[in-house]
Amino acid sequence: MRHFTIALLSTALASLMACTTAQASPSEHYCPSFLSVDGAPEPTHRGEVVFSPYTHHWTHNPEHKPVVLVAVDEQLPGNRFCGVALFSNSFGQPSTYVYAGQQFNNLLGNPHLFVKVTAGILYGYVGKYENKVPLNHNGFSPAIIPSIGYRLTEHDSVQVKVLGTAGLMFSYGRSF
Repeated sequence: MRHFTIALLSTALASLMACTTAQASPSEHYCPSFLSVDGAPEPTHRGEVVFSPYTHHWTHNPEHKPVVLVAVDEQLPGNRFCGVALFSNSFGQPSTYVYAGQQFNNLLGNPHLFVKVTAGILYGYVGKYENKVPLNHNGFSPAIIPSIGYRLTEHDSVQVKVLGTAGLMFSYGRSF
């Protein structure tokens, strides 16, 4: 199962990278247009690729497996974005999170600090693990994930996502 998950994530990353290098005009978006803020300027970057190699769980469970995540976001006017994340969940199951979000920059007056909040649909906690996420129905459940980030450079950032009562996910983001 671990090799399957690594292969799935590698394939997903290659596909996501191919999508991000596709030539699209700045006004052409893949996200639904209703997510954009009317009259807001276009974002300075087209999107962001996020990689998370590590998640810290609040409590130890011998069934926990390493969590690895790859995501791609499309940036929209008004500091909004939408995206998809592919990951192996805490129990080694291939999982997906499709979401929309808002980014709040200049946290506490610091131009490097930001907060993100995403909301979407999570799929992947199935079988005996379906009760590990709230409101799960046939593997699908709603999710809201807040995170705090620090911009290292114009294109690079580190982020910590709060996964409710489960733990913290540490990630690296690269804007393009």
